[in-house]
Amino acid sequence: MKRVISLIITILCAMPLFGRGVVNIIPEPAETSLMAGEFIFSDQTRLIAKGAEALQNIEFLNAFVQKRFGFMLKSGSGRNCITIAMDAQSENEAYKLTVAEKGITIIGGAAGLFYGVQTLQQLLEGADSLCAIPCLNINDRPRFGYRGFMLDVGRYFYPVEYLKRYFDLMAHYKFNVFHWHLTEDCGWRIEIKKHPELTRKAAWRSSTQITYEGGSDHIPHGGYYTQAQARELIAYAAARHITIIPEIEMPGHTLAALAVHPELSCTGGPFAVPTLWEKGRWELEDDIFCAGNDGTFAFLQDVLGEIIDLFPSKYIHIGGDEAPKKQWKQCPKCQTRIKSEGLKDEDELQSYFVKRIERYINSRGRQVIGWDEILQGGLAPNAAVMSWRGEEGGMEASRLGHQAVMAPHQYMYLDYYSARDRSIEPVALGGFLPMEMVYGYEPYGKLSPEQQKNIMGVQTCIWMEFVHSEAHLDYMTFPRAMAVAEVAWSPAARKDYASFLRRVHRELATLDRIGVLFRIPEPEGWDSVRVENGEAHIALTPPVEGAQVLFTVDGRDPSAYGAEYRHPVRVAVPADSLSMKCVVVLPSGRASAVYTMKQK
Repeated sequence: MKRVISLIITILCAMPLFGRGVVNIIPEPAETSLMAGEFIFSDQTRLIAKGAEALQNIEFLNAFVQKRFGFMLKSGSGRNCITIAMDAQSENEAYKLTVAEKGITIIGGAAGLFYGVQTLQQLLEGADSLCAIPCLNINDRPRFGYRGFMLDVGRYFYPVEYLKRYFDLMAHYKFNVFHWHLTEDCGWRIEIKKHPELTRKAAWRSSTQITYEGGSDHIPHGGYYTQAQARELIAYAAARHITIIPEIEMPGHTLAALAVHPELSCTGGPFAVPTLWEKGRWELEDDIFCAGNDGTFAFLQDVLGEIIDLFPSKYIHIGGDEAPKKQWKQCPKCQTRIKSEGLKDEDELQSYFVKRIERYINSRGRQVIGWDEILQGGLAPNAAVMSWRGEEGGMEASRLGHQAVMAPHQYMYLDYYSARDRSIEPVALGGFLPMEMVYGYEPYGKLSPEQQKNIMGVQTCIWMEFVHSEAHLDYMTFPRAMAVAEVAWSPAARKDYASFLRRVHRELATLDRIGVLFRIPEPEGWDSVRVENGEAHIALTPPVEGAQVLFTVDGRDPSAYGAEYRHPVRVAVPADSLSMKCVVVLPSGRASAVYTMKQK
């Protein structure tokens, strides 16, 4: 019986999975070369680990194989082996992956071995059965050392298990920094043992705004992470070579903290945790930590002390964005501080605030990073800048000799709409950010080669004003996060949007199979349908491998009345006008929104 099973496996393995010359990997490796021949992967493939780091990555690979194919690979030697070996001379994140007929070899630095395994998984994961992998050489390393992802759990809480799943997906596409936005006006999400009321009271609110016009759900919302849960997530991320950078917002975006400690405000309160935009429209709160009160800094040192003890990251994010200065202008304590410190104005008071916090963080062996507003009034001596209002903050920081992370909202905010037609999209913060625009971002801009050295990398952000479910977060994240991954990892000269889209087709099929509820894109060619001489010329490519496209040209619902698109066609339309609709149905059965195009 074993011989029969082995024969069946061999036949299945011989079925080519890859078109010759096509390698589906996201992000695109630095160097890839195809060779003649194939490696046959099966349950007879054996594993060889050389070194402790290699052994850990064997475990990652085997966990994938078991989940994908239903068996575990055994240790062994000889032909048909996968060898993973640590190379002490390699850069930490670099790796070489060689696929030959006799075996597969991954060598690299500690993180590089992990990334090599992620690449091998992508070579394997598109299979319907066991597979033949084309022989190839990949020599890979990241373009940027900082490849970040920010989630705003301050506005909306997400559970530990979902964050672990998120880390798995981040790591698969070679992101290596998770920026954890833990505090906001409307929620405090991390346990501080010296101030337990922060999570007893400030982690909860009575309702959440769910429409842009101000409608609320009237459902109590809240939650927080214990320090034990934070350590669990830190360890889980670290095993996947992801560093978690915590953010504690200051001096603005602090109403949740002020609801517990009103004495740290300029007015004395009272305050309550707001239900996001309870004034009926988007509007910043005026309330802010009092910069003239020494108690503010004592409290923040309590908080930051526990955060530093908890998180091993080099950087501690202190926010610094959108700090309203109206109350500082009216506050006697703040005005006294301005005079006693010889400051010019409230911008310099914010600089004083940041520099004072930086001195404490530096004294604990860490460094400050903050949003680009920390440039106002003068940048703290050792601070790094995260540029969100555009690119200029990061460019200015780099010209001043400071480290910078590029996160301009025009290119990197995935809480923006994916389609111009907002009626078919879940509610979002605003703005239009299609995947092609994300993919086209160039982080270096017009910086000189010397100044470019200060750009640590890029970061994408998802703010949770309106993202209030795991399904919605999946939708906003993918597939645009794949474009961010390629911006962050791949050499600029290797980027090609048409190639990227072809690779996205396969990757989305994989995400569909594992239950990620990504946004289903419009079919390729959707914007290129033209009408000539009373006929619509329709040439489409399904956006997900194995998906079905149903379409109508008379305005009817394609879900009910659509014809299946199989090949380029010409369809008669009345009076040279077109009212075409389509829906994309995934292999899982999940369907896209109905996409509509009208043309005359």
